[in-house]
Amino acid sequence: MTGRRRWTTEEILETAAELLRTSDAESFSVRKLAAALGTDSSSLYRHFRTKTELVRAVADRILLSAMEGYHPEGDWKQRLTGLALRLREAFGQQPQIAAIWGRYASGGAGSRLVMEEVLQALRAAGVPDDQVPALYHRLAILIAALIASEAGVSTVTPEEHEQGLELFRVAVLGADPEKFPALAHYGREIKPLGADRGAAFEELLAAQLARIEAAIP
Repeated sequence: MTGRRRWTTEEILETAAELLRTSDAESFSVRKLAAALGTDSSSLYRHFRTKTELVRAVADRILLSAMEGYHPEGDWKQRLTGLALRLREAFGQQPQIAAIWGRYASGGAGSRLVMEEVLQALRAAGVPDDQVPALYHRLAILIAALIASEAGVSTVTPEEHEQGLELFRVAVLGADPEKFPALAHYGREIKPLGADRGAAFEELLAAQLARIEAAIP
């Protein structure tokens, strides 16, 4: 009698990534993953103790792929900007996993590579040692939030997008000027959240880096 195939950790993560491309963390389950692999859930728990541990490992694969071939270039601001855009591009190809990263974070080899580069860049900037951890934390939150937010918008279907635009128009252009004078005044210039995400990403990141630079002794 032929024994059941033993799947490697990498094969499990690859299949999990494929499932997560078409679903989200809520609907994804170890049972569904086991079914896709033709095995039972207990065999997967030998590799990952929980579902959360598994999805964190999937997100970490994206970080590893983003850091593959990476070499720091330019001054500290250019390094951090280049790194953030690199992460944004990597997660942009797998937006469902970007939302998972923003929620669960990661603690694997990919995460360590990203953390090391951010910390090294902040040290190169001349940030005092006692301020580096806090500034790293602010940058990490900003980058993860921007990437997850942009990814969330990209997973919306065309029908959902059109419905959202219509609701936005009704809410903004149909606002009663007596109750919402500012909204009525600026309504025609206000853009929906899904617009100009790329420009907003770079502007918000640049503003945070400028704030850090201004505080350097």
